[in-house]
Amino acid sequence: MNAPAVSVVIPAYNAAEFVARAIDSALAQTLVDFEVIVVDDGSTDRTADVVRQYGARVRLLSKANGGLSSARNAGIQAARGEYVAFLDADDWWMPEKLTRQVSSMQARPDAVFCSTAARLVNPKGETVGEWRCGSCQGSTLEAIFLTNAHVAGSGSAVVARRQALLNTGGFDERLRSLEDIDMWMRLATVGGYHCLDLPLAVILKHPQSMSRQLDTMRHAAIAVARKNRHLLPANRQGAFWRYAYAGMLADYAKWEYREGRTGYALLHLAQVMLTAPLGRGRLALGLLAAIALGQRI
Repeated sequence: MNAPAVSVVIPAYNAAEFVARAIDSALAQTLVDFEVIVVDDGSTDRTADVVRQYGARVRLLSKANGGLSSARNAGIQAARGEYVAFLDADDWWMPEKLTRQVSSMQARPDAVFCSTAARLVNPKGETVGEWRCGSCQGSTLEAIFLTNAHVAGSGSAVVARRQALLNTGGFDERLRSLEDIDMWMRLATVGGYHCLDLPLAVILKHPQSMSRQLDTMRHAAIAVARKNRHLLPANRQGAFWRYAYAGMLADYAKWEYREGRTGYALLHLAQVMLTAPLGRGRLALGLLAAIALGQRI
């Protein structure tokens, strides 16, 4: 068979409740030249049975549980398309998403990945926010260091050239969070990125307490910032990196304070002051004052 233009990779772990919606949205794309690959990452529910109901329209890969990065990498290895489009099993797409992104990528030979804006919804289907395209005055890599959420929609909105994904080593299977941020940083070193500021992906926000995820996310954010520091130009690995790193710690301090974890927030604001006192000192002092006064931040 001729290779399709796009391989849609849907990693799924215990996703029987959601995966059909994701698959249906992929199959409903106005683009016709694509394949859908669902990677069942060791599910213990009926995920595989749901996927099998689609017959030859969907390729099912079953593997032992290895985490999100492992599942995505298995999908990349099995993909036959020039482009790989990622879609988490509990999210879904608007019908014209792939058509618009492939057309945009074809018009930009230097681009290795692109994304779209996304609409955020709760389990009732109510819109709770939007994830819009970020602005970028410097390089894409620097923008991701400054704002980890710079790549709109992230794991459910990105289309990337398969060869670029392979050349950069795929997703880091050691990470248990922010593995997508790490991948976008590495992709940004080998080619261009652009974003279509149209909400063509829909991301389901689960009502889970952030306090249960903050430690995992923060540890991953620190690891990603440190491991990829060398990707920056030599003259940006000093003051700029510390400025970005301190900004990341300040963000987690805000989230920790909002979750009632004031001690952690104070600890990380102290680290902000030590890391970038000139660049981020005023921010840290402002947050410390707000915490002391019991204000919302």
